[in-house]
Amino acid sequence: MPAARNICFLASDAPIAAEAQARLAARFGHYPPEEADVIVALGGDGFMLSTLHGTQEIEAPVYGMNRGTVGFLMNEFREMDLPERIAEAQTVQLHPLQMEAHTMQGESMCALAINEVSLLRETRQAAKLRIKIDGVERLAELVCDGALVCTPAGSTAYNLSAHGPILPMGSGLMALTPISPFRPRRWRGALLPHGAEVVFDVQDPQKRPVSAVADYTEVRDVSRVIIREDSNMKIKLLFDPEHNLEERILKEQFVE
Repeated sequence: MPAARNICFLASDAPIAAEAQARLAARFGHYPPEEADVIVALGGDGFMLSTLHGTQEIEAPVYGMNRGTVGFLMNEFREMDLPERIAEAQTVQLHPLQMEAHTMQGESMCALAINEVSLLRETRQAAKLRIKIDGVERLAELVCDGALVCTPAGSTAYNLSAHGPILPMGSGLMALTPISPFRPRRWRGALLPHGAEVVFDVQDPQKRPVSAVADYTEVRDVSRVIIREDSNMKIKLLFDPEHNLEERILKEQFVE
């Protein structure tokens, strides 16, 4: 991207991130997000997700530097050559998932997810879910702790922990992954085209309540959840060429 003249520095609550923000702002200047050419997020992956959600209506891309724990979505932290790194960074464009959740009380709520939308049992009893893809019933009953639908960017997060597949960027796919499935015991999920609409109907929601979570937005006691890619929403992330997101996702597939 062109050289960034106006930079906005956002930091997590961690002292190490706040200290870095103060030093960088003093060195390079600091602008409000709506006036910035680029937003620099200082923290870990959780803070990056929060930043992307909070700035989704702003045109400026987000360049992360790791001042947190995991940092899969972050670049290495260095102060000296920041403007040059931003100018040479590669852009990754993400389309989030839109969750439409309906509750047992008749309410509905929409939320965006950059990583995944997950359904989770609320009590000791397993959830029972019916799954439809583009209006066609594909699984009459999944007995499980839950299930999730993830983007390629989120496929290395909760999805990977639930033994779901890693999706390369640009694959045009979403992953549908069960969480601790009991029946069907051998079902391990499915790969879906990114334009598919996934509908979860909760069976017996009074006895077996389920919550739905889009990244960190939770809706309790859901009866139906509809998930589709929001192709109109474009989120831009910047990565150093030697540590771009596509390379990181590829490397994750060879980690023991």
